[in-house]
Amino acid sequence: MTAIRPFTLAIPQTQLDDLTQRLANARWPERETVNDWSQGTPLSVLRELCDYWRDGYDWRRCEARLNALGQHLTTIDGLDIHFLHVRSPHEGAMPLILTHGWPGSIIEFLGAIGPLTDPVAHGGRAEDAFHVVAPSLPGFGFSGKPASIGWGVGRIATAWATLMSRLGYAEWVAQGGDWGAAVTTAIGAQAPAGCRGIHVNMPVARPLPEDLAAPSPAEQRALAALQHYQDWDSGYSKQQATRPQSVGYGLVDSPIALAGWIFEKMWAWTDNAGSPYDALNRDTILDNLMLYWLPATGASSARLYWESFAQFSAGEVDIPSGASQFPKEIIPAPRKWAERRYRNLVYWNDVAKGGHFAAWEQPALFVEELRRCFRLMR
Repeated sequence: MTAIRPFTLAIPQTQLDDLTQRLANARWPERETVNDWSQGTPLSVLRELCDYWRDGYDWRRCEARLNALGQHLTTIDGLDIHFLHVRSPHEGAMPLILTHGWPGSIIEFLGAIGPLTDPVAHGGRAEDAFHVVAPSLPGFGFSGKPASIGWGVGRIATAWATLMSRLGYAEWVAQGGDWGAAVTTAIGAQAPAGCRGIHVNMPVARPLPEDLAAPSPAEQRALAALQHYQDWDSGYSKQQATRPQSVGYGLVDSPIALAGWIFEKMWAWTDNAGSPYDALNRDTILDNLMLYWLPATGASSARLYWESFAQFSAGEVDIPSGASQFPKEIIPAPRKWAERRYRNLVYWNDVAKGGHFAAWEQPALFVEELRRCFRLMR
């Protein structure tokens, strides 16, 4: 049960043909009654994306890329965990576990893996090299789907420590954003043997009453972003945290429903000038969607909100920690707040550009942040 098994993607053509038919036979609603994204993904934008998904997109390209990187499965606590494992050619590389969030996947990290594992080939230094492990969260991608309750962020954090030990890494570091930040913070709070430190690109910390009484400019911006999230951007999380099964039927059965549900976050959460394509490539957006569509994880991924959304910002960290704040992060946390949660904060930087999907949007900046942070923990 502790074996590491190789995993090769070979999606049956019948499954791809079924997707094509579902896209062709979709029943579309009327267009929205506004001329922007304020009611959700606009009809014309989604139809254009889904037309390309049906007629121009090539899943086999993504499948080959993932297979070439090296995919594996291992069973932890009764559940299959799928992960990428890319070792560096450099002696002394630091093992690093990267954790994605929702509505992302391991696709988020593909632009960063090369520079992280082989920095010399990408203009960097050998001493900044990492061995990269990138698991799919339980219920996401090609990991198993929990059949019972209990797979919240704390259990996932414990499983990630088991995974790194199972791979033979005596010392390692962890990084994440979104749910990956929650899992990585939980790793930091648990402080498992061998974990030298953590980095998050979505530091989650709450204000105290005195912060609200006399907020600084940075705190005012954070409070305004939090208010916007609660008023206009949190419907998906409320639904998934309370009734994931109900919304899951549509997400698993209809590629149009899945695309409309997720694509809006590519617009709302990226650093863009009005279009998701300002920040993300259309093919990689669909690659990410396919990691929800093919394994039918619309419901199982939503259940993580039911399991852990109330505990997203729970736990304090005493091991070395670092944080990078990208300007279009959906819920920014000023350093003052973060330092109360990450009590040994050795690295902080406000990055010039980028949004919620930091590694995906700005892989070069993301890589540089990790290099600078983890130099302090090697």
